[in-house]
Amino acid sequence: MKKKDITFTIGLTILMGVIWGIGELVMGLWIAVIPSAHIFWFAFIVIVTLGISIWHSMIEDKSDMEDPKRAKYERKVNKRRKK
Repeated sequence: MKKKDITFTIGLTILMGVIWGIGELVMGLWIAVIPSAHIFWFAFIVIVTLGISIWHSMIEDKSDMEDPKRAKYERKVNKRRKK
């Protein structure tokens, strides 16, 4: 796992935790709901978080698709051309 993937996962988790907390406050203070609504809300947040995380992991970064040896060769050739 790369640093940007870890940062994305931690950020997503914090964001979804805040959204869940706000939803719980709204359901507890202003909207009268049945007790099982809290369970469904929690399950919905977990499913959405997992879905976004899986979607993000499926996206292929262009740098991962590039051959390291080929990239090194290209950098070397570009240095020579600049001189």
